Amino acid sequence: MPKHILIPTDGSRVSARGIRAGVQLAQDLGARVTTVYVIPPWQPAVDFEGGRLAAGATLEVYKQRTQRAARKALAAVKIAAQIARVPCTTKTVHAERPWEGILRTARALRCDLIAMGSHGRGGLAGLFLGSETQRVLANSRIPVLVIR
Repeated sequence: MPKHILIPTDGSRVSARGIRAGVQLAQDLGARVTTVYVIPPWQPAVDFEGGRLAAGATLEVYKQRTQRAARKALAAVKIAAQIARVPCTTKTVHAERPWEGILRTARALRCDLIAMGSHGRGGLAGLFLGSETQRVLANSRIPVLVIR
């Protein structure tokens, strides 16, 4: 039985499904959760604004915006966990690819399970667009619960 569930979030509706299911599972099992938000590295030609890329801002502006987005996304999980009376810790990590940050965090914290939402793209869309969830599934040694 999982005792420590990692719930990745990016603040999207898709991750909200993973949050609900992960917190509910933790409540049912008497487990605790950690939620993680992965911040990609800054690139001088792009900027992060509300989950979208926008043209050219400074490194300082990028840091402010990504930290604000992380706080907002992590707060949603923290609130859901508090309502369910599930112990919850939050973590922000930096990684080139979100799936790598998720797996690195799960291993470092010795999580028993990763619960995450997925768009559920199949066929050519899934093949060409790829998916952080698919990459987590393909590279994880930890069980992954995918919520669609």
